[in-house]
Order: sequence, then C-alpha cells, then structure tokens
Amino acid sequence: MTVTARAMAGLQPAHFDWRMEGRVAVVRLRRPERKNPLTFESYAELRDTFRDLSHADDVRAVVLAPNEGNFCSGGDVHDIIGPLVAMKNAGDMKGLLAFTRMTGDLVKAMIACPQPIVAAVDGVCVGAGAILAMASDLRFGTPRAKTAFLFTRVGLAGCDMGACAMLPRIIGQGRAAELLYSGRSMAADEGERWGFFNRLCDPADVEASAIAFATRLAEGPSFAHGMTKTMLRQEWSLGLFEAIESEAQAQALCMQTQDFERAYHAFVKKERPTFEGD
Repeated sequence: MTVTARAMAGLQPAHFDWRMEGRVAVVRLRRPERKNPLTFESYAELRDTFRDLSHADDVRAVVLAPNEGNFCSGGDVHDIIGPLVAMKNAGDMKGLLAFTRMTGDLVKAMIACPQPIVAAVDGVCVGAGAILAMASDLRFGTPRAKTAFLFTRVGLAGCDMGACAMLPRIIGQGRAAELLYSGRSMAADEGERWGFFNRLCDPADVEASAIAFATRLAEGPSFAHGMTKTMLRQEWSLGLFEAIESEAQAQALCMQTQDFERAYHAFVKKERPTFEGD
C-alpha cells in the first residue's frame, strides 16, 4: 500500500508507527524497551515507504521521531547481527551483500524522496540509527542525545550506508574520520558545534519543535523544496560552473509554477502567500 493510500485509510505500517500531523508524516520506530532497533523487516518497509513518498502529494515533509527517550539503537543484535554471522559462517556472501545493499537503498530512498526530512534525535542514536539521522535533511537534538557510528566496535568498517561520503560533508573530514575510526559517541554539544545538529531542544520539546519546523516547510512551495533537495544531492559531483548552470535550469523550472506567481501576487497585496505545490 502506498503512503498516500495509507494516510487516507489511517492504516499503520507493520514495523513502525506512522501518523499525519496536517501534511507532515511523523515516523516512529517501535520497541522502545530495546531503544527502537531496526530489523530486516523495518529496514525494507522504511525503504519502500520513502520510495513511495515520491508519489505522495498529501505528504509535504517527514519527521523521524524518538520513542520513549531514544531515537534508534541501530541494527538489532538478535534479529540482524546473529543472522549475518550465520550467513558468514555459511559462506553466504550473496546474502551478506543483499543485506548491505538493502540498507544502502534505504538511505538512497531517503535522499531521493522530494520531501524534506527532519530527524528529532533524543537519547541513543547509534549505528544505523545515526545513519538515519545523517541521511535526514535537518537534525534537531537534545542535550542527552548520544550519536555514534559504532561500526568499528563490532569489527566492521566505518564506510556503512554512505557514511564516508555524507558525514564529512556535514561535519568535516577530520571530525568524520575520528568518529568513523573510533566509533565513539559524539556528545550533543559537539554535534551542534560541528553542524550535525541544527539546534538542540529540551527533550520534552524536541519532537514538537521538529514537527513545527516541518509544518512550516510543508506550508511552503513543495515543488521548489523538492528542487532544492535534488540540487543539494546532485551538486556533490558537479564543478562550480556546472552547478551554476544546473541551478539556472532548476530555477527556470520553478518560475513556471503557480506557486511562483502566487508569491508575486501576495507580495503585491502585502499578504502571505498560500502555496499549493503546483
């Protein structure tokens, strides 16, 4: 079922919680008693959901919310790590690669969906949970948020789900290298100072603050926001002149939208524009 149909029917996904706050989708991982770990099934359902968001006109922004004081503890030790060790012992390289590609596909789906994603990070945010926060467009944290890319702590490389490409662009090469080599926790004040967190909020307010910000984005020109997100991704691999030309083409497309004309007429009337996304 597509996210649009789900939102209309009020149905819940099988492996995480979903609710609509106006045009903002709020996603919350389950099993707070285990600090909200990911499983094979939740990885796949999240991937499919973010893929479907490309066709969900009723969803204008997404918030990844914490659950009972924690964001996400990463891949479940029993449901994921154990089976992966069994695959290793069975010589199942094909199975291992299928899993790592699936987890990378979740990040690709998050980056490719046109809606801005705001992560509200509280408490534990480690492993694949830290990747979910990293792959979001903005991150609101709390003073007690502890973020760790702890893959080396379990004998794996720090290059997981795009971390070596994305994290240096957010916090800088040296800082990213330290976190990815050591697997240590990044304190919340470090994360804010380094640019990982856009802001820190009181734990009681972080979800509401993220939803409020996402709501402001949802009330904006959604086609133009999607274009901004696309260009932020595409310009990683462009030279400066190519980036300027790409932005010229992108902006010319945005100038063909009704939202652009609405904004002009509202400005002339000294009114606030109402954007419809067309």
